[in-house]
Amino acid sequence: MAERVSLPLPSQSQLSPTTTMALLGAASSSARIIPSVSLSSSSRSFFSLSSSSSKLQCLRSSPRISHLFLNQRRAEVRVSSGGYGTVSAPKSVASDPDQLKSAREDIKELLNSKFCHPILIRLGWHDAGTYNKNIEEWPQRGGANGSLRFEIELKHGANAGLVNALKLLQPIKDKYSGVTYADLFQLAGATAVEEAGGPKIPMKYGRVDVSGPEQCPEEGRLPDAGPPSPADHLRQVFYRMGLNDKEIVALSGAHTLGRSRPDRSGWGKPETKYTKDGPGAPGGQSWTVQWLKFDNSYFKDIKEKKDEDLLVLPTDAALFEDPSFKVYAEKYAEDQEAFFKDYAEAHAKLSNLGAKFDPPEGIVIDDSPNAGAEKFVAAKYSTGKRELSDGMKQKIRAEYEAIGGSPDKPLQSNYFLNIIIIIAVLAFLTSLLGN
Repeated sequence: MAERVSLPLPSQSQLSPTTTMALLGAASSSARIIPSVSLSSSSRSFFSLSSSSSKLQCLRSSPRISHLFLNQRRAEVRVSSGGYGTVSAPKSVASDPDQLKSAREDIKELLNSKFCHPILIRLGWHDAGTYNKNIEEWPQRGGANGSLRFEIELKHGANAGLVNALKLLQPIKDKYSGVTYADLFQLAGATAVEEAGGPKIPMKYGRVDVSGPEQCPEEGRLPDAGPPSPADHLRQVFYRMGLNDKEIVALSGAHTLGRSRPDRSGWGKPETKYTKDGPGAPGGQSWTVQWLKFDNSYFKDIKEKKDEDLLVLPTDAALFEDPSFKVYAEKYAEDQEAFFKDYAEAHAKLSNLGAKFDPPEGIVIDDSPNAGAEKFVAAKYSTGKRELSDGMKQKIRAEYEAIGGSPDKPLQSNYFLNIIIIIAVLAFLTSLLGN
């Protein structure tokens, strides 16, 4: 059986001129199959793991050789009794299903202790919300690819304060190395919605992470809270993602959770009667009274506009001012079940935008709601019409044929009249026997 080993490359001082030239020739012929990584020392995420210590330092003093190896990982080859195999690149990292499940339990504990539901949802949204449907290439198209972990993207104006979400999740990422950042961000957001009383989100996982800050999207792809034309701005941003008016309004309903802090977004009051005592860090202005409960209060409160301590941004007000948005906003204010259904679908769609999955079909970690349960059979609980057994069907057919008929064709005579006559005769005989 082939054994997978790492072969360290020798230093230049260990090479003779003849060996050096031989190595150059071998390297030039096989350089295309040596796995490479990008090198960036000028911009690195505060939370990302630096790989600079693992880059090859050998032969760096030789300008003729260093360009072949400067950005290469150790070459991995398969060695067997028959000789050397081909150089193999590391497999792309896909999230492990068991680790995803364990990470979700840790996220639930984090939510129960830190009350950080809103900021975790925002983190997942902002990582996915950079998607541009008009760009096919990954990761240039943006989307849910874990790029928000890098400092250059964290410094975008729309992401103010999200560094705190990363600080909360980083210990979980360190614990579960088999979970990508892209999956962790979306897992945290979906779990936060569900733990706050919202709908179950039909999620899939297996998102691949971008490898470096140079792959982060440019600033300006996320929505603003107070643009000159709020409705037009929302459509411009969300249509670029491939979302429609219904999905825009449904997703806006997540503002039923959380607060806006003026020191981060520039919007809202420093504190209100609903936020001055927390939970979590006090302060900010919430959209709803119970800002850690996921329900349809957001739509109800915006529609009523009766409480000055509740926040209404220009983009919030647009939901009831724009004729197309208003249809859905009015519906969700009246029907929480409809809101939950549409929100769950829109959230799942948003979380997949721009993502590259490994495996391509994704990973589902939730069992089917009725998996392992006995199939529901209505006949067991109903006195209504039941399906006849094959034996009973045969018995009925025999009775029909005994009197010259068939279930497949009508009797030659009036069948119902015959039945009435038989019943009358039976009744007459019964009365005689009774006398």
